[in-house]
Amino acid sequence: MGARWIKISVMYFAIALAFGLFMHYTVQLQWKATHAHIGVLGWLSTGFIGLIYSFYKEAAETALAKAQFWFYNIGLPFLLVGMMMVYLDVPHWLFEFCVSGGGIAVAFSAVLFVVNIFKHVKCTSS
Repeated sequence: MGARWIKISVMYFAIALAFGLFMHYTVQLQWKATHAHIGVLGWLSTGFIGLIYSFYKEAAETALAKAQFWFYNIGLPFLLVGMMMVYLDVPHWLFEFCVSGGGIAVAFSAVLFVVNIFKHVKCTSS
């Protein structure tokens, strides 16, 4: 499971770089919050989750980890597209569906991650 998270994070890294270049060369800096979320939630958080699950393999194979994976990786694209809709002329319901639906899915995924880590990662004393 850890390798999956890391591979997805690398895709978000490439998207963040490309989006940043797009913003720079078109001087459309209003997209900065979306760019930051691609980098932080897409690249950094996803990669860090992958590293944690690579180290704690027993936590990575639980039903909680699998549910977390799907909620996060379905919700995050909706959230990011919804954030871009702020500056586009789209129906308000579509904007709300993407931002709220995606945001709630990502937040729920974060809760599952916290529960999974506390439940399945054991402290060892040396």
